[in-house]
Formats: sequence, structure tokens, C-alpha cells
Amino acid sequence: MREVDERLTALYDAHARPVWRYVVSLTGDRAGADDIVQETLLRAWRSPRILEQDPSTARAWMITVARHLVVDEARSARRRHENPVADPPEREAADDTERLFEAILIEEALRALSAEHRAVIVTAYYGGRSVAQAAVELDIPEGTVKSRLHYGLRALRLALQERGVTR
Repeated sequence: MREVDERLTALYDAHARPVWRYVVSLTGDRAGADDIVQETLLRAWRSPRILEQDPSTARAWMITVARHLVVDEARSARRRHENPVADPPEREAADDTERLFEAILIEEALRALSAEHRAVIVTAYYGGRSVAQAAVELDIPEGTVKSRLHYGLRALRLALQERGVTR
């Protein structure tokens, strides 16, 4: 095992720098070149035939492997679908999670009300209608709309409190 480590170290010492320069000349990417050199050395380590030969004669093989790795990377689906940008966009997306949870809580609380109370509250508050308009739309007297709004809102407040809403 020690002999393998020595041979790999010799390969690295003799060829890593020239292979790295070659990859940078192909890609212009210094960080990517480090990865390609590392992968090339890993493949050399996995190839007993390369480790057995004299380290000074392996440069052509390493350059060929590095070139194939560069070509494979350029053809990869990851590379084709990535759109690198210098800086991330500064505009951050609004987080509507809180609003969504509130809507779910209100919907659940409304379901706990009677159908009559729910209809008046939805028509007047969420529909934006006046007492007179709600009365016409629901076909009930205005006094009934006012009464159902009063008791319905009270019941809604209690239903929300049961669900942990305190404001």
C-alpha cells in the first residue's frame, strides 16, 4: 500500500501542475480545474497499469483523461441547464406563509359557525357589501342581517380563540 501511495505522490508531483494548466487553458475555470485534476488522479489510482509504469511517462494518459473529463462536463445535463450569475438577485420573494396560515385558520373558524351566520359574515365582510345589500342578496330583513352579524362575529371570535388566535 505504501508503494501505491508513493507512486500516486510521484504522479501528482510530476503532472498535477501541467494538467491543471492545461485544463484552465481549456475551460478558464481555476476551481473546476482543481476538480478535474483530482478526478484524473483518482482514475490513475484506480488504474493499476498507470501506477505500475514510470510516473514520468503517464502525462499523456493524464492529459487525455483530463480532456475527456472536461468534454463530459461540458456535455452534461447539469452544465446545459445551469445559468450562472455573478450575483444573486437582490429582490427577495415575499413570504406569504403567515397569510396562508391565517386564511386557513379563518376558514376553519368559519366552518364552525352555523350556515346562517357564516353566510352573513362572508357576504358582508368578505364580499364587501353593506347591510342593505347583504339583506337583498340573502333575501332576509336588514335587522336579521345586523343580528346575525353581531352573533356570528362573536362566535367567530370564540372559534378563533379556540384555535390559539389572540389578537
